[in-house]
Amino acid sequence: MSDRLNHTKSESNEEIIDDLTKSFKNALESGKNTNNKIDEFVIERDNDEGTASSAGKPCKDEMPHDIERDFDDDEDEEDQRNHNNKNDNMNEEDDADSIDETQLKDAEMDLTDDQKAERKIIAEELKVAGNNAFKVGEYERSAEKYTEGLKICPLQFSQQRAILYCNRSAAKMKMEKYKHAIKDCTKAIELDDKYLKAYIRRAQSYEATEKLDESLADYKKILELDPSHKEARAAEVRLPPLIEEKNEKLKQEMMGKLKDLGNMILKPFGLSTANFQLEQDPETKGYKINFKQ
Repeated sequence: MSDRLNHTKSESNEEIIDDLTKSFKNALESGKNTNNKIDEFVIERDNDEGTASSAGKPCKDEMPHDIERDFDDDEDEEDQRNHNNKNDNMNEEDDADSIDETQLKDAEMDLTDDQKAERKIIAEELKVAGNNAFKVGEYERSAEKYTEGLKICPLQFSQQRAILYCNRSAAKMKMEKYKHAIKDCTKAIELDDKYLKAYIRRAQSYEATEKLDESLADYKKILELDPSHKEARAAEVRLPPLIEEKNEKLKQEMMGKLKDLGNMILKPFGLSTANFQLEQDPETKGYKINFKQ
């Protein structure tokens, strides 16, 4: 039973429920046969960092080339999270800015080197137009220009495409479409695995969507690339306790659901989960469930 609850992230609720049901039945049967004999069930502490914790608003972002920062530091955190979820849930599966690289590859097969070079120049001009729109707060237009650039820039120019994806992620973040920003940052990183700005923006977007484990992983990568990065250093200290707090909250919620299930199972026997006592070992931080008839 301890192994089940120690790996709730990889197993389904049905498997956990089956395990609990068997444990309750075994405990009940043992209790009847031994007259007040106490059976112990140990639930080990989850040592994995687990799912993400509740996060505050994203940290300040580094804007596209030659673009200054202007995140609003005063926006309320609760309203920010609610607004983020609303925006990301709308058309989440249908990203109008998605790039079909297979189609691009097919379209480029008949292009000459001169034609590809010409397309690269056009893509650069579209990037500049996107940057200019970003500077004046026209984030949707900015994203559109970066998308146009991605649709015309030949695939062989991976560095320029990485910049276009990363710049578009900044525009998406301004529109609070953080899940789309994460996708763009991921594409930029696939094209350039040492792209510092892409890791920074993805870490911020992960935190804005309450995926703190992923955010922390990106901040650690940022420190590998730049050991002096202040924001990453602060996040390395700030995020672990938030992750631990969230894990404990999720664990308590799971225990509450299991308790409700236990009461339903035990009711025909005239028992309830009140017959089970949950205790935490102060040294190992594991849990013990004692059954008393």
